[in-house]
Amino acid sequence: MEITDESRERVERRFRIVSLYLFVTFCTIVTLMPFAWMISTSFKPEYMILTKHPQLISSGMNTDNYMDLFKKVNFLKHFINSLMVTFGVTIFSLAVNATAAYAFAKLHFPKKERLFTLLLVTMMIPTQVTMIPSFLILKYLGFLNSYAGLIIPGGASVYGIFLLRQFMMTIPNSLLEAARIDGCGEWTIFWRIVLPLCRPVLATLTIFTFIGAWNDFFGPLIILLDESKYTLPVALATLNGQHGTEWGLLMAGSVIVVVPVVLVFLLVQRHYIKGLMVGGVKG
Repeated sequence: MEITDESRERVERRFRIVSLYLFVTFCTIVTLMPFAWMISTSFKPEYMILTKHPQLISSGMNTDNYMDLFKKVNFLKHFINSLMVTFGVTIFSLAVNATAAYAFAKLHFPKKERLFTLLLVTMMIPTQVTMIPSFLILKYLGFLNSYAGLIIPGGASVYGIFLLRQFMMTIPNSLLEAARIDGCGEWTIFWRIVLPLCRPVLATLTIFTFIGAWNDFFGPLIILLDESKYTLPVALATLNGQHGTEWGLLMAGSVIVVVPVVLVFLLVQRHYIKGLMVGGVKG
């Protein structure tokens, strides 16, 4: 039986599709395996963790690590601290970045382009370089050992301003001019016209900001001096002692830390994907 070109092309297309699905499945398993092992370890007693032949699922698994976590680390207190700091940084950052992006995208003032270029240049400076100057400034302002020392510096993000500004540049100026002719002020235009149109990219920036603030370790470690004010990453680091690490407690805490990030992503997933698609097409 002679194989036609059409049949050969159909077979090759199916082979490519199956190969792609197999590759994606392999990548997914490799990506999820550390999380599965983290969850498994969080339910194991210490003697089951440090064994010669560890197993992903075994008998004897329990929830004792989660119970002990709230006793040894005051986990609930640090969890609330992290929520306060993260929501504070996220809300303040969205407000500051959105207003600054609107100014750079739609308003006219002297040296606007040069100032924006200067902001972009600062993105090339590593965070470690500005850590000591930032600490000294916060000390001078009296923001050490306070959540304001974490929220206020995190309010301005050059990347956030750049992302929102690039999206706002795609909004037609004629739409804003029509609103001005109707008597709308700049704040009304910004709040009722520009922000609703920026909902997808705002959702994307919300996830980036939330994850960055939630996982921030060095900021709270340097700024917060009182242990009762520690956020979760710093509190969990105390489980890694000089003479040993309580892996069960550490993994249980890590599982709980991941949950809010997953929930936030699921809540804004639709807008997040749309924001990435719009940014890829128009950015």
